[in-house]
Parts: sequence; C-alpha cells; structure tokens
Amino acid sequence: MTKTIFQFLLLFIILILLQAIVFNNICLFGVAVPFVFIYFIVHLPVTISSNWLLTLSFLTGLTIDIFANTQGMNSLACTIVAMCRHNILHWYFPREDELTIPEPSIRSLGIEVFSKYLFTFVLFYCTIIFLIESFSFFNIFRLLLRILCSTLLTFLLLLGVDSMLSQRR
Repeated sequence: MTKTIFQFLLLFIILILLQAIVFNNICLFGVAVPFVFIYFIVHLPVTISSNWLLTLSFLTGLTIDIFANTQGMNSLACTIVAMCRHNILHWYFPREDELTIPEPSIRSLGIEVFSKYLFTFVLFYCTIIFLIESFSFFNIFRLLLRILCSTLLTFLLLLGVDSMLSQRR
C-alpha cells in the first residue's frame, strides 16, 4: 500500500514537473499543445473512490494552474474529466473485476482497449480545456483544429509514456 502511494506520488511529481518545465513551452504549429500531466488521472486505479479521484484530479489541475498561470481552467477541466472517467472506462471495458492490474494501462487492458480509452479521455479533456479557454465559438475551425491536433499529440505521447512504464514493471 505504501509502495503504491509512493509510486503515484513520484509519478505525480515527475509529470507535473515535465508539464511545467518542458511541455508548457511547446506549441506545434500554433495549434498542438501536449498535456502529459493528465496521464496521472488516466493511470489512477479503477477501484479508487470517486471522492479521492475528484480530489486528486482537482489538485493535479490546480498545480498545473499555479505553474501555468491559467486561473483555474485546468482544475475545472481535470475535475470534469474525472467525473466522467468511470463512464469512459466502462464504454470499452465493462467489467472492472476482470482487471489483473487495477491501474488502466496497456498491460492490464490490452493495447486496443487502452488506446480507445486513452484517446476518448484525451479528446474529452482537450475539448473541455479549449472550450473553457476560448469561451466562444467565434473561430470554430481553429478551435476544432486545436482540439484535434492537441488530442493526437497528447495521445501519442501518453501511449509512449505508458509503454515505457509498462516495460519497466
């Protein structure tokens, strides 16, 4: 139990520092922004209580908001996505008692199910964060382009992160 908490704390610190130092400064072609810190929310155990999930997601978003000076946008987006995480997971994996490892990963869900889950999660997060940021549909084409490009970039980065962490175990 203590080992698992320590591992999640270490993952939280590493992802937050990577996002704050490296990935907040990346914007490919003016549209694609990577959000690697959401892997912490993606990777939380399926069996975690909803209170802990919402609290940890809010704190993750709040920490990024502090580093990025985004006035609560990430906190709101992380909390909304955390509320829907259980439903997103059950769209592709209906029975959580069949999981061999309680954390969603390539190793526990398989590449196909995990990829669908991850892509849906990232798409939902990117849609929410960019809608909050723009707060209008003035330039709908640019908004959709930012959502799509950021989703693809984040999805590919998170697949890489998960495959590296899965090989390590």
